[in-house]
Amino acid sequence: MNLKCECEKCELKNAFFNSFDEFELQTFCTQKVERKFSKGETFIKEGEKIEEFIYLKSGLVKLHKTDSLEKDQIITIAEPFDFVSLLSVFSDKAYNYSVTAIEDSVICCLQLEDVKKYARSNGLFSLNLIEKMSLATDKIILESLEIRNRHLRGKVAFILLKFSQKIYQRNIFELPVSRREIAEYIGMTTENVIRTLSEFRKDKLIKINGKEIEIVDEKTLSQISSFG
Repeated sequence: MNLKCECEKCELKNAFFNSFDEFELQTFCTQKVERKFSKGETFIKEGEKIEEFIYLKSGLVKLHKTDSLEKDQIITIAEPFDFVSLLSVFSDKAYNYSVTAIEDSVICCLQLEDVKKYARSNGLFSLNLIEKMSLATDKIILESLEIRNRHLRGKVAFILLKFSQKIYQRNIFELPVSRREIAEYIGMTTENVIRTLSEFRKDKLIKINGKEIEIVDEKTLSQISSFG
């Protein structure tokens, strides 16, 4: 019997399909639960007990943490097909960060104990999970370094190009995060972000219409991202 996956590009399918027999895969498919969250809803809270293995099926979410000064800090923005629980799921009993939808999102959930059971009995599946964990960690480390090595204008340009080129793949898009959240993402003040966006608009690099952003001069914005 051929099993069909609901998602054409499903990382859960990739992680499970090649390492499970048909019966195990069908068991997995019947066990997973889908949940929908509206923009602004937090579905993982820092300090909560970890009970599920969570995968982002659609939408966008931010992983964020409260620092010692009670200030929110965005760790990364996760895209569809990312495993949003991997950073804590095997290393701690409680989440070390929160996850909030910045667009309407759908997640797929498995009970963590079931995933651990599969991992203990299936070496190939365990290796697939380790690979996914390494990729998730590498993504956060490399992006953090990219942002840290830029000055203010370069940081803001980097974020705009991330949304334009990597996430939405178009020059006109609705910015899913506020100016304050951009500031939390790049480690600057909200006022600095607002001023920089205004400068980009004045220099005719972008157009701003409410939450809508249009990249007008992608070449110059890329140069600012690289050297600014």
